[in-house]
Amino acid sequence: MASLNVGNLGEYLREQRRSAQLSLRQLAEAAGVSNPYLSQIERGLRKPSAEVLQQVAKALRISAETLYVRAGILDAERDRDEVETRAVILADPTLDERQKQALLQIYESFRKENGNGTSTTERPTGEHSDVPVDAVGDAGGEPQQTAG
Repeated sequence: MASLNVGNLGEYLREQRRSAQLSLRQLAEAAGVSNPYLSQIERGLRKPSAEVLQQVAKALRISAETLYVRAGILDAERDRDEVETRAVILADPTLDERQKQALLQIYESFRKENGNGTSTTERPTGEHSDVPVDAVGDAGGEPQQTAG
């Protein structure tokens, strides 16, 4: 079964690379991995580490979490909603990187508050569990105004 996940990952990576109009060599260089190694991943012969997947995702400008699920690193059933929500936020072209990260932090904070802590980006308790209300204003929305 693991080889099927790796095969699906390879096919998905090839599709994403072609959509981005990158050659195998260009993607390998952008991700900081060797051309032969990336080729083996695409052909389903190698299972990359989470770190390599993160580098490839960054080079393709796609969600690393999506690659983790396809590689079998994350449990697809349990983490699907979270991964999809994160992917939508990260893919929104109207937000800059700072705004995307602020939204992801707020989302994670609410999940922790409701007892649904994330497995992919679990942080030590209290690291940012109390996100201030005005963080939404800092994330590019309208700042909260008080009457008076």
